[in-house]
Amino acid sequence: MFFNTQDTQIYYEKYGNKDKCILILPGWGNTRETFYHIINNFKEDYTIYIIDYPGLGNSPLPSKDLTIYDYTNIIRDFMKKFKIINPIIIAHSFGGRLTTLLSGYYKETIEKLILIDIATIKPKKTLFQKIKQKTYKILKKLLKILPSLTREKYHQKLIKIFGSSDYQALPTVMQQTFKNIVNEDLIDYLSNIETETLIIWGKKDQDTPLKDAIKINNLITDSALIVFPEASHYSYLQYPILTNKIIYEFIKDKDDKKNESL
Repeated sequence: MFFNTQDTQIYYEKYGNKDKCILILPGWGNTRETFYHIINNFKEDYTIYIIDYPGLGNSPLPSKDLTIYDYTNIIRDFMKKFKIINPIIIAHSFGGRLTTLLSGYYKETIEKLILIDIATIKPKKTLFQKIKQKTYKILKKLLKILPSLTREKYHQKLIKIFGSSDYQALPTVMQQTFKNIVNEDLIDYLSNIETETLIIWGKKDQDTPLKDAIKINNLITDSALIVFPEASHYSYLQYPILTNKIIYEFIKDKDDKKNESL
């Protein structure tokens, strides 16, 4: 199914038909399908929505360059359209950027947050990365003096040498959007999050290191951190049964907890 807003179309899937809602915000790329084990576990008790972001998965390419605020406002429009009120949000990696803005900047009403290996904190560049970036900028200036017929070929060669694998994998029309997103540091909004939050992290995560999880845990007042010692960036996929059990304990109703204690 598709949803249209702000001259943009996004693909989404809906499961279940209960009063309580779970909104899943996956990572960057076509990662919607990696959440089916969570969806299948909770769809009998919740209405679940999951989306593909503009230009990713089944969603068509956007008509313009987007920022992280554009992406977040698309999600806000989606929530408004389908009357997703006070949802539980499960976010992984890039989805954490959107969730941070939804809760910490736009102050959307959210019942509970589950943040899994989220990419909210902009990583500090190493000396090698700084040198690489500076070299790229110097070489890119040569575009101005090259003949017009060879500029694009030269530019693509620079991207192949200096660009990240994620950046290179994108269509040209999405590359500026990617740069807009990764260059945005959202750390200042984390301390504004008042929603009860569960943080799940892989200790061996190389994309978003454990130190980020600890910092996020310290900045979000009402939060708890669970670390999977042998997991990496896709901790919820490496430990699907344990992840489902942890999420269930975190989101189940207080009345259910009382009944289980009797």
